[in-house]
Amino acid sequence: MKVAILGTRGIPNHYGGFEQCAEYLAVGLVKKGFDVIVYNSHNHPYQEKEWNNVKIVHCYDPEDKLGTAGQFIYDLNCILDVRKQRCDVILQLGYTSSSIWGRLMPKNSVVTTNMDGLEWKRTKYSEKVKTFLRWAEKLGVKYSDHLISDSIGIQNYLKDKYQKDSTFIAYGATLFEKPNIEQLKPYGLTPYVYDMLIARLEPENSIETILDGVVLANLQRPFLVVGKHNTTYGAFLKQKYALQAQIQFVGGIYDIEVLNNLRYYSNLYFHGHTVGGTNPSLLEAMASNSLICANDNPFNRYILEDDAIYFNEAIEVKQHLERVVCQEPAYQAKTKNNADKIVNIYDWNIIVDQYAQHLEEVGGKFNRFRK
Repeated sequence: MKVAILGTRGIPNHYGGFEQCAEYLAVGLVKKGFDVIVYNSHNHPYQEKEWNNVKIVHCYDPEDKLGTAGQFIYDLNCILDVRKQRCDVILQLGYTSSSIWGRLMPKNSVVTTNMDGLEWKRTKYSEKVKTFLRWAEKLGVKYSDHLISDSIGIQNYLKDKYQKDSTFIAYGATLFEKPNIEQLKPYGLTPYVYDMLIARLEPENSIETILDGVVLANLQRPFLVVGKHNTTYGAFLKQKYALQAQIQFVGGIYDIEVLNNLRYYSNLYFHGHTVGGTNPSLLEAMASNSLICANDNPFNRYILEDDAIYFNEAIEVKQHLERVVCQEPAYQAKTKNNADKIVNIYDWNIIVDQYAQHLEEVGGKFNRFRK
């Protein structure tokens, strides 16, 4: 079966969650006998035409020149190319900048779309942008033969909003089993004597609520903020907390080994995301043996259940920071339960199997190219 994966900047991953998903899926599907194409931006660091037996097609991407508008042109170029590929199934990861071109999708291929999170809920967007995102979501549903939800919350939303069924397939992670304390040295950290968060520095990720709680607690131990901060909001945060020596903005870190070790040896790992489905960074924290303090919302509750502590307000963050010691037996039980979930539910091998089954089902039933 021939499958094309659209909607990412490409593989190997140099950017984020959907790129990592595409990387794991593409390699895993090839090992199962699928013929896989992944679309890459023309300026992706990897310029070869094949990677781990995955075919790579580079398409012109003017995002570096045009900003967000360039994403729409890149997606159009990918769709125009995939029309020539005679694929059984086209797997779209997201819909935001591709759904306006949905009518151009090849009629003889099955289109299945991972609908991602509820993008229009993100507080960083203006009302005009939110209106567009609602429209794009509607088009994403309209021009897809099948839908994939990476959380039960998204699945329920699509059913209620559009009366559309979707296949639930979560995001994946791999259990981190080889901690290396040496990775802490560049940051001057002592195991379990620091707290942290990893996130895009955006309002809907509860950054201020968490950091306000850090200020209220007034502890001496470091609090690491990992995420790209050379943005307008990042500058605001650095200015607001400039006098708080314990709050350390360390920027974006993209070395997975470093990230895993920072999470593994932290006392409390804060996950403030309020929008989306199965968030990749949450699963990676679970896989890294982190004791997680999460924003109290249905998306996080569905995954973590009782195996986390929760917050809504800064005062709750303060109280957790003052009281929680991750190495206490009750908290160690929570981290073990989350590790078991990674192994039994969210392991990438399981997720690849679920995608393979889905692709076989939708491609086998409806593909017109098959003889």
